[in-house]
Amino acid sequence: MKSRSTLATWLGGLDGSRLARVLGARKDAMSPPEPRSVGELADRLQRPGSVALALPRLALPHLQVAEALAALGAPTSLKALAELLGAADDATTRGLEAALNVLADHALVWPDSAGKLRMAGPLREAWDAPLGLDAPLEQLLAGATSDELRGMLAALGAKPPGTKPQRLAALVEHHSDPERVASVVAKAPATVRELLGRRAEAVPEEQQFIMIGAPGPGLGTGERWALERGLLVQERHRYGPARMPAEVALALRGPGWHAPFEPVPPAARRASVSRAEVDHEASAAATVFASRAASVLSVCSTTAPVRLKSGGIGARELARIGKAAQADDAVVRLALETAYGAGLLARDGHHVVPTGAYDTWAEQEPAEQFAVLLQAWWNLPLTPVQARDEDDKALPALAGAPPCNGCVQARHGLLDAAAQLPAGQGTRVTSDLGPLIAWHRPLAHASPQEGTPFAAVIREAELLGVLARGALSALGSHVRTGDTEGLSIECRRLLPSATATARIGADLTAVVAGTPSARLASLLDSVADRETSGTASVWRFSAGSIRRALDAGRGPDDITTDLAAVAAGPLPQPLSYLIADTARGHGRVRIAPAACVLHGDEPALVAELAAHRRLAKLGLRQLAPTVLISRSPVDTTLAALRAEGYAPVAETADGTVRIEKARPRRAAAPVPAPRGTRARDGGRNAATRAAKAPAAIDPDALAARLLAAPPPSEPAPFDEAGSFATDTEEMVAGWAKRLTYSDVRQLAHAVDAGEPLTVEYVATSGNRTVRTLSRLVLDPPYLEAWCHLRNAERVFTLSRIHSVMSCAPG
Repeated sequence: MKSRSTLATWLGGLDGSRLARVLGARKDAMSPPEPRSVGELADRLQRPGSVALALPRLALPHLQVAEALAALGAPTSLKALAELLGAADDATTRGLEAALNVLADHALVWPDSAGKLRMAGPLREAWDAPLGLDAPLEQLLAGATSDELRGMLAALGAKPPGTKPQRLAALVEHHSDPERVASVVAKAPATVRELLGRRAEAVPEEQQFIMIGAPGPGLGTGERWALERGLLVQERHRYGPARMPAEVALALRGPGWHAPFEPVPPAARRASVSRAEVDHEASAAATVFASRAASVLSVCSTTAPVRLKSGGIGARELARIGKAAQADDAVVRLALETAYGAGLLARDGHHVVPTGAYDTWAEQEPAEQFAVLLQAWWNLPLTPVQARDEDDKALPALAGAPPCNGCVQARHGLLDAAAQLPAGQGTRVTSDLGPLIAWHRPLAHASPQEGTPFAAVIREAELLGVLARGALSALGSHVRTGDTEGLSIECRRLLPSATATARIGADLTAVVAGTPSARLASLLDSVADRETSGTASVWRFSAGSIRRALDAGRGPDDITTDLAAVAAGPLPQPLSYLIADTARGHGRVRIAPAACVLHGDEPALVAELAAHRRLAKLGLRQLAPTVLISRSPVDTTLAALRAEGYAPVAETADGTVRIEKARPRRAAAPVPAPRGTRARDGGRNAATRAAKAPAAIDPDALAARLLAAPPPSEPAPFDEAGSFATDTEEMVAGWAKRLTYSDVRQLAHAVDAGEPLTVEYVATSGNRTVRTLSRLVLDPPYLEAWCHLRNAERVFTLSRIHSVMSCAPG
């Protein structure tokens, strides 16, 4: 067959030397010295860390081929793999060859010397039931006795060989032939055929938890018939349901059934778009975002956002920042997260404040500022514009949630999907890119609460100009390839330079076309109020804004000179009048800080007090011939003057003399003795009882005794070897750091036993709720479960579970 001969070339071109070159480039998958043979190389491939890093970057057909190989069981032939995937024509054959090449480049699949396909062990363990199939027959019958194998062969009408390995091989050979299996099943009773057909299509059931000594599940007539012929296999001690071997399930699914294989990405509705149109829209989007991001960070620099008690910047602070920066919620979130990722913002106690790097960044050109934020966005471990959680509650920004690798893969999958579009073509509707992202990155996080899959990451790309007119822009191409120098050049080409001048009109407005420079924006922000931002920014002068500049210590001449230096023409007369009129009335009333006021009828005495050297520590200042103010409190001032021989008196708030009358000191009333004490002690006096009181304790002696005492015994920590009863407990303890040891054991038991339980959970929004969960599936750092509160499947972060409770009956 022509297609098979084409696939044969793949086996010939993939030898040990090629795999050695592949792994030589992957330092995480191989260590020196170089392997001397394919067998030695295969041993080095059994590393779960390399597989875990490679899987999220694989496209859908690559994962489908790997799952088919896992279902067949390695080693297997290329012919069997092609038949299972239905690779019969040239198109699917080329897709299978391309998928195998990618898996080989990632050191996940390779052919051995006999031409059989082998796969890395950890890759096979990525699926509990690949293609809905259980383990192969040989694995399920590994613990069967020779007599049991002989009975199965006899029931099938075959002559049993002499030894156990021969009998097992004969049984495997029989069940590997779909026609022979179908012939046996055709002779079975109708109930057996129905049972086997149902089991062949279903996903294998998980191992059931059965207490020691409890009876196993009863066997029906149909199951017993299938067990006698090896069509179903029961555990030795009848733990859990009977299992159907993979060979039997494939035979019962029929020759027309094939594993899913989609070598071609889904089609998207396209439209013609020129490079100039893409550049124009990308330039506009990037320019607007750079300007808005600079405004957002400027607001944070002026007034640091306050963090919530649960962490992050809440909706109220985000709304305040957005109103001040003239930016919507998505832009504010994206600007904050990218700036934090670039090191321009940092947490400082209960606030988020700019770092020293922000001052340098603020002085740069818009193109350089935008390049820094765009590079930070590329590897952000979250989706910033996702403003709602799975319960439709507002999410805070900069909350420090656990890293989401699926969010990173969604971003990378979007750019990969857009890069595969033909030149001069873009999608008519950007939502059509969602299925393409799912094809390029099946393990990406789709953000289903947005309504449309991957809507959040697509919107981010459009806000940043990475995606324009449904096509990948030049900015996106450089970000995708990691070309930092090319990205800087492209940003300088698409983003205009900062504007250093403003058009100041007679209507008391200043208009800046494009992005204002840092110096111009700082000057206008100090003397005017910003009204709009974007491709053009507008500031408005008012008496209040001019007074704000005067309060900051700037004189009217300085304000006029600075504005004249940045104005495109002469300053309009109304603005000059406004500055002069505001300055004329500025400071006519002055407010001085004072803790108390000293006044008297004799100017000479008041002047003496103001000049007294020993009273200088009070901070006295003369406001009038008979009036002094003091920066020290009233009592401190009184004591200081009296110490120097003066005789001042204090006044109350209404101006009357304060009477200073010393109140006699009295001891606290003694605590009465309990009722009946006098009768029990026989009338002994208090002196006798005091003699029996405990003596005073010497602190030094007590400290010495405490230091000499042995340390108290503590429970073994979670990370101590041998302190966990099951692997599930160890995994839960590693991620659920807030749980006590008893809660960890209770949660792990519920996962293993399939029992419901109630947890106290804190969502990413900071809301604390109590959830009853069932159908628990542990997938660290997450716990998938059916939430009875929401009546739907939900994913919970283990680190946000604060306590575990037993589920109430009913």
